[in-house]
Amino acid sequence: MLVAEDNPVNQQVMQVMLAKLGHHAVLVDNGLQALARLQQERFDVVMLDVTMPSMDGFQLLARWRSHERQHGGHTPIVMVTAHAMLGDEEKMRSAGADGYVSKPVGLNALTAVIHQVAGTGSK
Repeated sequence: MLVAEDNPVNQQVMQVMLAKLGHHAVLVDNGLQALARLQQERFDVVMLDVTMPSMDGFQLLARWRSHERQHGGHTPIVMVTAHAMLGDEEKMRSAGADGYVSKPVGLNALTAVIHQVAGTGSK
């Protein structure tokens, strides 16, 4: 599972929670690093922080969905935000996200969104 998150504490929290769920997290600090990893390997689920330096979650989502339209395939992408507002989920889904979760992310919410976008067997 790829986790694009610029805050080191949030990275650690996400890594620990994903490990509790039996998933291995590949951590990157920004959208450009995430794009490079996506071009190199396949991930069952990608967790994207909405606000990151150099390329935010929405920019990365748009670029990756464009890549998929040209080359095929579909990677489940979950947007993660600390600034949850009414209408955010709809905005993220219309941008191409498969799921959405707000910070602070709890174990139950993380479990539910992973199950929603990829099923219980994803790693």
